[in-house]
Amino acid sequence: MSTPVGPYSPAMRAGPWLVTSGQIGVRPGPDGPALADGGFAAQARQALKNVADILAGRGLAWANVVKVTVYLADMGDYAALNEIYLSQIGDDRPARSVVGVDALPLGALVEVEVWAYAG
Repeated sequence: MSTPVGPYSPAMRAGPWLVTSGQIGVRPGPDGPALADGGFAAQARQALKNVADILAGRGLAWANVVKVTVYLADMGDYAALNEIYLSQIGDDRPARSVVGVDALPLGALVEVEVWAYAG
């Protein structure tokens, strides 16, 4: 699981729900968290992996996710996101929103947050 890049919890449990903080495509590095090399595709895969790791650490999986919000720094990456997203989450198809934003932490190109039912 990646190290948070700010003063927040990667996920919080609220009753039967697990809510994650937004996960960008960072991985641990010798000098702290660093964005995955390789542009949008690498960052998207890493962000989704970071979410999956948070879920797995709490005994959950994509099948438990009911809502995904994705933030894109460039809506031109929408088609690539869909391809990568499907390859990572498989047949599980939670509700999803994709929002274009001006900027993300550390200059990231994508951020993903989820609500998972942990009841």
